[in-house]
Amino acid sequence: MFRSIWEDVKREFSYGNMVTRIIIINIIAFVAINLIWIFFRISHGWETPELYYSIRNFFMISSDWLHNLTHPWALITHMFLHESFWHILWNMLFLYWFGRIVGDFIGNHRILPLYLLGGLFASLIYFVSSAIIPYAQGEVHYALGASGAVMAIVVASGVISPDYIMRLFLLGDVKLKYIVATLVFLDLIGIASNSNTGGAFAHLGGAFFGWLFVRQLREGSDWSVPVNRFIERINNFFRGISEERQRPKKGPRVVYRNTGKTRPQRRARGNQAASDSGTPGAMSHQEQLDAILDKIKKSGYDSLSEEEKEFLFNASKKN
Repeated sequence: MFRSIWEDVKREFSYGNMVTRIIIINIIAFVAINLIWIFFRISHGWETPELYYSIRNFFMISSDWLHNLTHPWALITHMFLHESFWHILWNMLFLYWFGRIVGDFIGNHRILPLYLLGGLFASLIYFVSSAIIPYAQGEVHYALGASGAVMAIVVASGVISPDYIMRLFLLGDVKLKYIVATLVFLDLIGIASNSNTGGAFAHLGGAFFGWLFVRQLREGSDWSVPVNRFIERINNFFRGISEERQRPKKGPRVVYRNTGKTRPQRRARGNQAASDSGTPGAMSHQEQLDAILDKIKKSGYDSLSEEEKEFLFNASKKN
């Protein structure tokens, strides 16, 4: 069962859009951190040890500048990390609903840059607010979650298409601008509630960046371009390492000659190999791919065997 789930996850990550990929990464991180928590709770008499918090904080941003300076990766990892089920549920639902709108209007290739830059700007606002506003002075706080990045996408969708209609449960059709305005207003209330003041400031920081991102895009400045270039360089770097490992090592070539075979025997084996090429097992790569695609067209993806699914997955990576 777990292998089948993992194959489904890999397939969705390969064929899905960027919103789907970001959701998958968040879910994997959520499962991982909670499995670690479960292990530590059970092994320490159903009490959470300090070691768990140290591991968790290793990937979180902080109101302490020294922590952020010595944990620079946390600027990225914190926006993919959730502990609470409801926290990740609402963030991923918002990302799915509003991210699809943003992707449809300004392109799938701008989703990840908007998510990352929005989360980074939200982190900056969180750090600055915790330093100059009394709610966090004298204490060290940590923050995690995709809320700031998601709010950037939420507000961007409202700026891009304010009159877009969304159907809400019990409310019916509502224009997108009113939904976005309500969410921003709730974060304004959160600042004064003193329950998650730092988080509310981060949300508003992400919301402001979403508005700024779309405005700059309309003026001809696409902030997603340098981010995508940087990501492509990283991909090329690791792709080069992978290809280098898979490349056969150069060495002396040794040719073996079997003098015991006669020419008729070689010709007979050559004819046999030529005749065997018509069997299913000797189909070419393209023939196998065409056969699988025809099968999907006739009977659907679920009709494929595990071997055919694996072949199709590997073929997609080559392309």
